[in-house]
Amino acid sequence: MKRHRYISLLFLCLLSACSPKPKADSCEGMPEDGVFTVNVADFGAVSDGETVNTIALQNAIDSVASHEGGGRLYFGPGQWLTGMIQIKSDVEIYLDREATILGSTNPYDYDGNTELGVRGDEDVRVGLIVADRAERIRFRGYGTIDGQGLGLALAIDSLHHTGERIDPNYNYRRMRPSTRPKLFFLADCDSIFVNGITLRNSSGWGLSVHNSTNIAIDSITVVNRGYWNNDGIDINDCKHVRITRCDINSADDGICLKSDDKDSCNDDIQIENCRIASSASAIKFGTASYGGFRNVTIRDVHVYDTFRSAIALESVDGGVLENVLVEDVETVNTGNPIFIRLGARHTPNGKYSEVRNVTIRRVKAQVPFDRPDKDYDIRGPEVDYFHNPWPSSIAGIPGHDIENILLEDIEIQYPGRATKAMGYVGLYRVKEVNEAIDKYPEFSMFGELPCWAFYVRHVSGITLKNINVTLADADYRPAFVFDDVKSLNYDNINQPESQIFKVD
Repeated sequence: MKRHRYISLLFLCLLSACSPKPKADSCEGMPEDGVFTVNVADFGAVSDGETVNTIALQNAIDSVASHEGGGRLYFGPGQWLTGMIQIKSDVEIYLDREATILGSTNPYDYDGNTELGVRGDEDVRVGLIVADRAERIRFRGYGTIDGQGLGLALAIDSLHHTGERIDPNYNYRRMRPSTRPKLFFLADCDSIFVNGITLRNSSGWGLSVHNSTNIAIDSITVVNRGYWNNDGIDINDCKHVRITRCDINSADDGICLKSDDKDSCNDDIQIENCRIASSASAIKFGTASYGGFRNVTIRDVHVYDTFRSAIALESVDGGVLENVLVEDVETVNTGNPIFIRLGARHTPNGKYSEVRNVTIRRVKAQVPFDRPDKDYDIRGPEVDYFHNPWPSSIAGIPGHDIENILLEDIEIQYPGRATKAMGYVGLYRVKEVNEAIDKYPEFSMFGELPCWAFYVRHVSGITLKNINVTLADADYRPAFVFDDVKSLNYDNINQPESQIFKVD
């Protein structure tokens, strides 16, 4: 395992070293570095923003892929309108600073390549840019990929309601189609590099990678907030991943690790030096969590204007979540700093999730009283009720404890203003807090909680060191509640009231 990890990190470092980062004085136009390069205009593609170039672009991709050693496909200035295109091995997509790949708003432009199949809960056929079992693929430059997602989603919705294209999984509760093209869907690939480009306006998720290895995503900007379920980056059952220096603003989760395969997992993941705003959670593990998440490092992250959790570590479908390090996180105007959950939404073959060995340190957070994402046009679904502010929570379920948690050097300002008239769960009612064992995991899932800073339940082995929690206004609840917690250790806890309540 150590040898494999060394090889993967060497590969990622070589990719970063050989790929220039965007600079204000960098040269415009086609790179001149000896790489076999094809201009998409040479294949009849037109950059007028009106001509649908799907066939021309696919022909260009296939031509580059057939060249010995592959090569680069260059997009010059202009708007290159297209439906779905499939990237092949050894192909690089390079975008000039003034170049934009525009996704078609015609749902029929995403119907090709029927030989591509389903991966987990994802459909490879539904995406603007897809890849299936490709190797050594690269997307870089300084330009933009814009999915025109709102127009596309509304077209899909209209065709469903007219009966022309029925979505069998249409979401009538929230009145939106469930099958909508992502910007990227890359499945079963090896050696993926994404650098410098801007991703905008998907009708669904933004950059989605499934069951792939050796992935480097560096210095990209994602603005994906035009429609529902607009995640920024989704990594599903992948190995050896680095996400660095990215700026993400998404109407759903910012960076989300998922696991659809009970026989696989995410392993060796690094997320560093990123800036994230979200109408859901900034960095989230789950909700799909069948295989799990191992050996994940998250550091130097700035979270702002985020409705739900800054860090949400969830395993509720039988997967193992272990060996996670989170450090140097700053979060402002965020609804919930830390949420760790072991649940039992699904228990495949009777297998319960496991959560253990998580370290979170050097976190500074500010929690507002009102909704942090009020400036979004498309906001995450409202919680069932919104009254007294929720604390951070770390919660297992009866008989299945979260194990070995370290919280160190944590500084959080909570809003206070809790009101008994709005909902009162006092300490004498602590055993009445809903276990919500099989429910969708979310920081608000337990209803009102009897504390304002940290609620910890069903945990074996937790240490809190140098914790400083403050209130902007008064709160009738204590700061900490520990319920069914074994091996609790704490040192240097600073709070407005000195009491810490432990319930056995």
